[in-house]
Amino acid sequence: MSGIAVVIPCYRVARQVLGVIARIGPEVDWIFAVDDACPEGAGDAIERECRDPRVRVLRHEKNLGVGGATITGYKAALAAGADIIVKLDGDGQMDPALIPRLVRPIREGRADYVKGNRFHRLSDVAAMPRLRLIGNAALSFLAKLSTGYWQLFDPNNGFTAIHRAVLAEIPLERIAKRYFFESDMLHHLGQLRAAVCEMPMRAVYGEAPSSLRPLRTIVPFFAGHLRNTLRRLLYHYFLRGFSPASVELVLAPFLLLFGLFYGIAAWRDSMASGVPATAGQVMLAALPILLGVQFLLSWLHFDVAAEPRQPVHPLLESSAERRSPDPPE
Repeated sequence: MSGIAVVIPCYRVARQVLGVIARIGPEVDWIFAVDDACPEGAGDAIERECRDPRVRVLRHEKNLGVGGATITGYKAALAAGADIIVKLDGDGQMDPALIPRLVRPIREGRADYVKGNRFHRLSDVAAMPRLRLIGNAALSFLAKLSTGYWQLFDPNNGFTAIHRAVLAEIPLERIAKRYFFESDMLHHLGQLRAAVCEMPMRAVYGEAPSSLRPLRTIVPFFAGHLRNTLRRLLYHYFLRGFSPASVELVLAPFLLLFGLFYGIAAWRDSMASGVPATAGQVMLAALPILLGVQFLLSWLHFDVAAEPRQPVHPLLESSAERRSPDPPE
């Protein structure tokens, strides 16, 4: 396998992006810098000062967000024939020297998608700003529910690599265009049953201010994760497949809500009348709650065990070859 492309969304990074490009090693064949209507003129700066023949500047007339810029770069990389496409931010917080390590699991056929994880080492977590740490922890838990990748963390990490066969199967027009982009990508990868792994990396906070505020984005991110969670559960447990876990998923909330509301109503009546609740009333409230918790834990165990681990890109490549017409003689 050969042909690595790097996509760099550029917005307010004109002072940093040239240094990032200069540190990209010879293992990369194409570099697509996407000027996302950057007010600092990042595209102009790259064209004026960069002499790297691998670099191509793409431009947006209006700002589409990090997701929109990345999608533009993805399409250009696919058209160029890249086998692995890396997404790298232009603010200098990601070390381009890690690209060979990032793409290695895909080259070796062990993964379809690789992402960075800034939470792997305790020393790195200790150095992270507290508010950023809290926000990322909350968003990571929501992402586990909405994607089905229970072993992953740091879902908003933008240092990623993806195999072209998998990227070609993702409906890019349906991916979130702004800061929900990375989490939404994981959701769509889960729909493909793609194998995702993580690369430990250090968190670097340079002079470029981040426009992402984790605590401020929890509410809109929560809405996105809730939507994707409902879609995932409906698709995996009722459309694509049906199993005992599907039954548990239906019964668990019903039993929990019945036990909870019946128990509250019985307690309220008991307080109003002064007559203690009977053993039968207590059991009728407690038993559904106990069963509901048991069903929920059993479903959760099934869902965690069902996390995709087998790469799908070899199958997708084989299908693409079968669909390709024979070359003319």
